[in-house]
Amino acid sequence: MTDLLPQIEQKVLAEERLSFEEGLFLDEQADLHELGRLANIVRERKNGNFAYYNTNIHLNPTNVCVYRCDFCAFRADLKADKAYTFTDDMVRERVEEARQKGVTEIHVVGGLHHLKKFDWYLDVIRVIHETWPELHIKAWTPVEIGWFAHLTKQPIEWVLQELIDAGLGSMPGGGAEIFDPEVREKICEHKADTKVWFDVHDAGHKLGLKTNATMLYGHLEEARHRIDHLVRLREQQDKTGGFQTFIPLAFHPENTNLSHIPKPSGVMDLRMIALSRLMLDNFDHIKAYWIMLGEQIAQMALGYGADDIDGTVVHEIIYHDAGAKTPQGQTVEQLHRLIREAGREPVERDTLYRQVIRDGVNWQIGEPILVGATN
Repeated sequence: MTDLLPQIEQKVLAEERLSFEEGLFLDEQADLHELGRLANIVRERKNGNFAYYNTNIHLNPTNVCVYRCDFCAFRADLKADKAYTFTDDMVRERVEEARQKGVTEIHVVGGLHHLKKFDWYLDVIRVIHETWPELHIKAWTPVEIGWFAHLTKQPIEWVLQELIDAGLGSMPGGGAEIFDPEVREKICEHKADTKVWFDVHDAGHKLGLKTNATMLYGHLEEARHRIDHLVRLREQQDKTGGFQTFIPLAFHPENTNLSHIPKPSGVMDLRMIALSRLMLDNFDHIKAYWIMLGEQIAQMALGYGADDIDGTVVHEIIYHDAGAKTPQGQTVEQLHRLIREAGREPVERDTLYRQVIRDGVNWQIGEPILVGATN
């Protein structure tokens, strides 16, 4: 293949969109440090020297799940020893913990419990919102929303509006995995398909919800599948502009049906961060999720295209069930240290990328953080 790097660099400097073929070249052949250098140009153009984090807490209301995805170590059968399901009181306890810690966001995802009706999932949102109305609720992936539509026999728009009325503030980006059916059918055959994933985000954006997007890499996919995934996300963002952040997620094989596959290397992690930053020209933010990457790679990623490292992430269990060795949470002081050691300036944001102004555990939301934002 011809060396396309000079051509790509000219397009990056001119703020022109990269093609599928150029993305494939960057993934398969480009020198990692050159790739990172170009990604950092885009990163600083959009976000300056800022590195964002938020003070968040996780809630996974149940791990009982009707699906059996090969890459998942979190799910459990109904009668398994590890199976659990939260009660309303347990949800309230988690929200009270969030209040005491000064948290601004609760991140809610879980299993698809085959004995629970939609009202149970709706009540999780309602209980959170009634317990503390100021807490932003980021909840339910398109896989879960698709399941709710199946349970209720109602359109996706109806499901989302019910959740919004109960207190939903935004949606995470999980469940995307890899869009190409050639791979998706091998790793999550019965799970909501790519069309459902996009239909949910499309409907959410049209209802005014901001959402995130993800890609699970380092399993059975090839470079062409990854670039196809990024191009599809870029096309959706052109249509609705509702994506805030893209998070490349490194596959953790331990305790899954794909445990024979080696974990992605730090080199691949940085390559995916940089590649994402260059291909997703209409996304404002690229997140280096420290839970999956580890603190050191997340720090390095802040120079390879990432401008966000997620947050305090208390009670993360999904990736730890799959062998993540990182802590289950970080303090704000630790996040500041990680960011400053990487030569960046920490900025606390809320879920919608507005600056958080603090007085101890008390906080208020400031103005939107804008440097070179595209939306």
